[in-house]
Formats: sequence, C-alpha cells, structure tokens
Amino acid sequence: MQSYFELVGFGAQGWGPALLKGLWVTLQISVGAFLVGMLIGLAVAMGKLSGPRPVAQLMRGYTTLCRAVPELLLILLLYYVGSMGLNQLFAWLGHGDVKLNGTVVAIAVLGLVQGAYASEIFRGAIQAIPHGQIEAARAFGMNGFSLFRRVTLPIMAPNALAGMANLWVNLIKDSALISVVGTNELLFTAKQAAGSTRAYLTFYLTAAAFYYLLTVLSNLLSGWLERRFRRWAPSV
Repeated sequence: MQSYFELVGFGAQGWGPALLKGLWVTLQISVGAFLVGMLIGLAVAMGKLSGPRPVAQLMRGYTTLCRAVPELLLILLLYYVGSMGLNQLFAWLGHGDVKLNGTVVAIAVLGLVQGAYASEIFRGAIQAIPHGQIEAARAFGMNGFSLFRRVTLPIMAPNALAGMANLWVNLIKDSALISVVGTNELLFTAKQAAGSTRAYLTFYLTAAAFYYLLTVLSNLLSGWLERRFRRWAPSV
C-alpha cells in the first residue's frame, strides 16, 4: 500500500499537483462568485429600499426564491437550464453548440445564489445608518452616487463586514457543490483521486484540511479588515 506522502506528494504516482490545481480552481470560483454576489446583492438591496414598487417586489421574489430552494438544486437548475438556454440562443443566431467554461459558469451560478444572501446583509447595514446622517449629507448638497460613495458606503461597510465575512466562509464550502456538474475544483479532484487509488479517507481528509486552512486564513483576514474599517469608520 502506498504511503500518505506518496499519494498526496509530487512524485510520479502522487496527486499533489492535481489537488493544488483543484484548490486554485476553488479559490477562483470563490473569489469570482463573491465579487459577483456582492454586486448583485448591493443592486438588489438598493432596489428593495429605494426602487419603484414593481422593482422592489421583483427583488424580494428573487431573494425569497434563492433562500427557499436548496442551493444544490438551484445550482443544477441554473447550470443545466442556463447551458441549454445559451445553446438555443446561439443556435437561433446560426451558430453551433458552445462548450461553456466550467469555472465561469460556476462563478455565475454561485454568484447569483449568493447575491440573495448578500442583499439581506447590505439591506440591514444600510437600514442601520442613522437617518440624521443622510439628512445632513443632503443638506450639504449630496445626492445620488455622491451620497452613496461618501456617506452611505463608509458607514454601512463596517456593519456589513462581519456578515460578508461569514458569507465568504460559507461560499468556500458551497464551492464544493459545483463538483456535481463536473467542475475540477478541490472536492471533485479529491473524489477522482480517492476513486482511482481507493484511498478514500486519505484524500477526503486532505481536502478537509485544505478547506480548514482556507477558513482559518479567511478569519484572520476578516479580523484584520474589521479592525482597519473600525479605525476610520464614522461614529454613529
């Protein structure tokens, strides 16, 4: 039987390079989906709070749907339905089927799902801003994007940071769900290695160790960011 270091090492029979590549794909998916989710979440939160009634209702429906349906089911639906829809669109335009990049699709799908959770974090952080702060800014002639950039964002960011840090950690774990559609992220690679060598415990524990390491590093980074934000955040 091969030793642990032979199995996960970088030799001819080792799965080390494949696991590191899977870890890199996991990071790409997580970072990309987090950024997409933040943009969607912020837009949805603003739509709920200040958009016209039909827009606000649509945003609430999107949030409710994404939070009610299991994420794995949403990923399967969005992945396969989205792929079919794009191929039908290309066929209508006179092109053949296209092979979608698994990482890009994973980022889009997870970002869309995470945007629903991010919107609630941003909505709560914005509503926590004292109304007097906004009124004072408007009295100085600020409105629109200038008001958001110079007043709303600096005050809401520290309030939203803890929730977004928690969302990021959950997103790292949720990226493993993408393995069901064949994307070569960390868990998918660990499953391939375990199936090839029959060393299931070895590779699943190794994958768990990688996820744990990412979580620890993320907690350290979020703690540092929170301290930095609190230093210059306006007093409320």
